[in-house]
Amino acid sequence: MHSAHLRRVLLLGAGLLVLGAALLLFGLGIGSTGFQSLLSARHDPVALQIVWDIRLPRTLGAWLAGALLGLAGAVAQGLFRNPLADPYLLGSASGASLAVALALMLFGGSVTSTQWVMRLGLTGAAFVGAVAAVLLTLTLARGVQQTLRLLLAGVIVGVVLGAAKDLITIASADILQALQGFVLGSTGLVGWAACGVMAAVGAACLLLAWALAPVLDGLALGEATARSLGLPLGGMRAALVAVLALATGAAVAQTGLIAFVGLAAPHLVRSVVKTTHARLIVLSALMGGLLLMAADLLARWLIAPQELPVGVLTAVLGGSYLLWLMHRRGAEGGGI
Repeated sequence: MHSAHLRRVLLLGAGLLVLGAALLLFGLGIGSTGFQSLLSARHDPVALQIVWDIRLPRTLGAWLAGALLGLAGAVAQGLFRNPLADPYLLGSASGASLAVALALMLFGGSVTSTQWVMRLGLTGAAFVGAVAAVLLTLTLARGVQQTLRLLLAGVIVGVVLGAAKDLITIASADILQALQGFVLGSTGLVGWAACGVMAAVGAACLLLAWALAPVLDGLALGEATARSLGLPLGGMRAALVAVLALATGAAVAQTGLIAFVGLAAPHLVRSVVKTTHARLIVLSALMGGLLLMAADLLARWLIAPQELPVGVLTAVLGGSYLLWLMHRRGAEGGGI
C-alpha cells in the first residue's frame, strides 16, 4: 500500500514536471511574431534576442511565480487548517497594492516615470509592502500563538490597507491605469533578474517548508495533539508565517496580484493524491507553476497580438473550478 501511494506521488510529480517543460518550450513560440522567431533564432540575432531575453524569462518567470504561490497556498491551508486559506490571507496583497500606489504617487503617473518605477522601484515597493503588512498583522495578533486571532488580524489589515490604497487612488487619479496593471497581474516585465530572485527565494522557502512540514501534519490532527507530540508550535508557526510572507511577497513583487493559483493548486493535488504536507508542499509548488504558466500562455494567445491580464484569467478559471468542486463535494455530502 505504501509503495503504491509513493508511486502515485512520484508519477504526479513527474507528470507535472513533464507538462511544465512542454509548456515552457511552447511558450518560446508565443508572441507577436509567433513561432517564426523561434525557428529563425539560430541565424537571426533579433529573433534570438526575442526568444532568449523576452519569451524564455517571461515563461519561466510565470512558472516560478506560480510555484511560489502554490507553495504558499499549501502552507497557509495547513497552518490555518482551512481549505479556503490562500497566500494573501495575512494582508500581503493589500500591503503590496498600497506600497505600489504610494510609489506611483511619489514618482508621478506619467508614462516615462511609470516605466522607470516599474522597472527599478515597483517590485521592491511591492515586496516591502507585502512583508510590512504581514508584520503589522503579527503585531495586531500579538504573535502567532492564536490562529484565529491571526486570521482575524489579517482580514482587518487587508481591509484597512485596501481602503488606504483606494484613498490614494482617488487623490491621484493619474496613477489608476498603472496601478490597475499591477492589481490585474502581469508577467510582461519579468526578466532574468526577476527569475533569479524568485528562484532563490523559492528554493529557500521550499527547504524551510519541507523541514517544518511535520508541524503541519501535527496541526492537522489538532493543536492539542500537536503539543502532545512535543512540537514547539510557537517558533515553528513563526517560521511558517515567514515562509508564507517571503514566498507571497516575492511572487507579488514580480507579477502583481495573481488570484486563485495559491488557493487552487493544493486542492488539485489533493484531488489526485492524499499525502503528507512535505510532499503536498512540493507537489503544490509544481502544480502552481504549471497553472500560472498555462494561464499566462493562454492570456498571450487568446487575442494575440494583444494580451489578457493573466490575473483576470486565473480568477475566472480558478473561481469556476472551485465553484464546481464545492458543488460536487456538496452533492456528495462533504466539505470542500
